Amino acid sequence: MTTAPATTPQAAMRLRELVFGAACAAAVRAAARLGVADALGDTPTTVTDLAAALDTEPKPLRRLLRALTCYGIFHETGDDRFEHTEMSRLLREDAPNSLRYISLWCTEPWTWEAWPRLDEAVRSGRNVFPELFGKEFFDYLHSDGGDSAKVFDKAMTTSSRQSAADFAAYLDLTGIDSVVDIGGGQGHVLASLLEKHPALHGTLLDLPKVVGGADPRLREGGVFSARARLVPGDCRVAIPVHADLYIIKNILEWDDDSTRRTLANVVGAARPGARVVVVENLVDDSPSMRFTTAMDLMLLLNVGGAKHSKESLVRLMEEAGLDVADVRPVNPYLHAFEATVRG
Repeated sequence: MTTAPATTPQAAMRLRELVFGAACAAAVRAAARLGVADALGDTPTTVTDLAAALDTEPKPLRRLLRALTCYGIFHETGDDRFEHTEMSRLLREDAPNSLRYISLWCTEPWTWEAWPRLDEAVRSGRNVFPELFGKEFFDYLHSDGGDSAKVFDKAMTTSSRQSAADFAAYLDLTGIDSVVDIGGGQGHVLASLLEKHPALHGTLLDLPKVVGGADPRLREGGVFSARARLVPGDCRVAIPVHADLYIIKNILEWDDDSTRRTLANVVGAARPGARVVVVENLVDDSPSMRFTTAMDLMLLLNVGGAKHSKESLVRLMEEAGLDVADVRPVNPYLHAFEATVRG
């Protein structure tokens, strides 16, 4: 007869904390919606003064702040006063790297209905969103999502701008005269590259509605309009663009068939030896595994998609006719796969 190993108090406490994770997410959402971080200035402030500024009751506000301090979001200084921490400042709307809208997006009302169905998604391998809401995720978002659609747009814009700056700093464009950003959304990456490289010409390819809302700097009359081209289209159908460099950033999250079609379209459009850079969050070999694996599970729930491992993405790229030379971090949560089109 074998004896089960003893459970340490630390392990039991940690699991208790984890299963109450929804409380932490809800507390962050409440702080973001109330505007606590925006109301708190540069000096410690009493709960009474904060409550007056926010039009809330002091006692429950104190409870909310105390809960958040356990996670390093705000800090209690004594005398019923709280002050900012590095993380709480990220909830300010005017913070340079604000995560306010990302925090709201990841805790939108639909998420609280979807997460409890994760076991169903794991059993079936399919997204549960249509069963919950009667529509596929993006159809629901843009027809019935209401404020959630606005939060999504702001979250994606904020995230894109921040990662675009990191990617522009990472990318070496020696010998590159033309670039196309495939599925590049509003074109923040392209605009950052055109700003940094005055001789560069670039193309933004995305769905017609998305391209129609491109960064004003890229549109007619914009500061980069003479060097930018906006092409409406679906990269899974065709990529009618010739360039020295093809960028595919954070869009290979569909099923493998869609990913294969996109990569095949790149290889079909590009000359042999053309450079291709794929940028993705990875579920392995990353210092942000808790973040990226959580995103991976959310993709399973809402659209049936998946984040890649390094091995799975290299395999798909090589199958498509790309030679992957290197995989390097862009920042703590993004990796760049450097490749060329096979001759």
